[in-house]
Amino acid sequence: MNPSSAPTTSAAGPVLTRRGFLTTSAGAALALATAPHLFAIGAASGAKPLRIAIIGFGAEGRVLVDAILKIPGVQIVAICDLWDYARTYGQRLLKSGGIDVNAYTDLDELLAKEKTLDAAIVATPDVFHAPHTNACLKAGLHVYCEKMMSNTVEGARSMVETMKETGKLLQIGHQRRSNPRYLFTRNRVIGEARIPGRITAAQAQWNRAVSEDLGWPKKAAIPAAVLAHYGYPDMHTFRNWRWFKKFGGGPLSDLGAHQIDMLNWFLDVSPTSVIASGGNDYYKNHEWFDNAMVIYEYPLATGTVRAFYQVQTTTSSGGGYFEQFMGDEGTVKTSENPALCAIYREARAPSWEDWVRKNYLRANAAPAPDPDAKVDARETAALATYKIPVVLNKAIHQYHLENFFQSILGKAKLNCPADEAFKSEYVIFKAIEAVETRQLVTIQVPSV
Repeated sequence: MNPSSAPTTSAAGPVLTRRGFLTTSAGAALALATAPHLFAIGAASGAKPLRIAIIGFGAEGRVLVDAILKIPGVQIVAICDLWDYARTYGQRLLKSGGIDVNAYTDLDELLAKEKTLDAAIVATPDVFHAPHTNACLKAGLHVYCEKMMSNTVEGARSMVETMKETGKLLQIGHQRRSNPRYLFTRNRVIGEARIPGRITAAQAQWNRAVSEDLGWPKKAAIPAAVLAHYGYPDMHTFRNWRWFKKFGGGPLSDLGAHQIDMLNWFLDVSPTSVIASGGNDYYKNHEWFDNAMVIYEYPLATGTVRAFYQVQTTTSSGGGYFEQFMGDEGTVKTSENPALCAIYREARAPSWEDWVRKNYLRANAAPAPDPDAKVDARETAALATYKIPVVLNKAIHQYHLENFFQSILGKAKLNCPADEAFKSEYVIFKAIEAVETRQLVTIQVPSV
């Protein structure tokens, strides 16, 4: 096989029920986001470093490596990638930082020779996630695997089964679940303060502008026989695997997975149905649709919540990527981009001044009145806006990786173990089914 005052961390399951809340303070949540020493993995105490391998040194692998290099007590000792170009780049990059690693083309060879590893980071194309993760788990390693778990439900299920059979940890890369701003927003702003009131709807989107397909240096092309061995018909497919059904799941998988996971996590229930529309509207050399619009129905105790998700790869629309939870007293808008985060108060809501004093919210200065602004009698007047008072000082993937390493050491519990991730990702497969069949699809998440 081959690749190419803080909320506490959660157990394998929801952080809290809709009425059961953590007891740590808002001040501690801010401390988590601003104290880099809290997640040192043990270097200061002289503990033996965790020895890890990077499986896949493409774009996502490099993002994860960049975050890992900022975490004390973790040592990268091996990398694996089928492409000489990526593998050589990885070796040179790490060596420039004083890190010598062994490099492999084949994962089986790596596992046969590297007998002192503690964990592996799997960042290969989706089709390889299950075989690579399962092989590493069976070799006695803990695994951090990028989302999606697989490009098939069966592959994802096999990962959960192997995790349980081996007793090893398997964290899936839905990194928002370890992000202090998301934890604070879910547990404090929505969970404890109930800022939106009764949630009646949700919305999320990730829009990207038109971009060219990825190329490659001609002298670095992989021989056709090697490509064929791993199932690739040509270099274009190898470099742009996300657009091909054999290797990935398209935009709903690549982009939507993160945000649909947040819909499931924040609403604390799986949807019961989904309808969707999408198509190959722009790019003619891709198998996966480039645009999709999805509507889920979530059965909350207070009533049905419909959640709309949109992914566009043909326009940025100036809107960026965000998730928002809308209620009869306010709307909470979250994003990994802090500039897009906001809280809007409906005029009918009770005063939020107590929550401002407790530092759960931060009020924005009221905008100067615009004499030219006209509000139709049927239009709701502009809402007062507030900020989420959490400022991060680390790369967005670093918190999730730290949670993984801390869990290996027995100092935390995984924020996104494979069985939890499976429940969330299953509904993404159902959205893809809805796009392809153009029918309402019922959802009943299977047990794993």
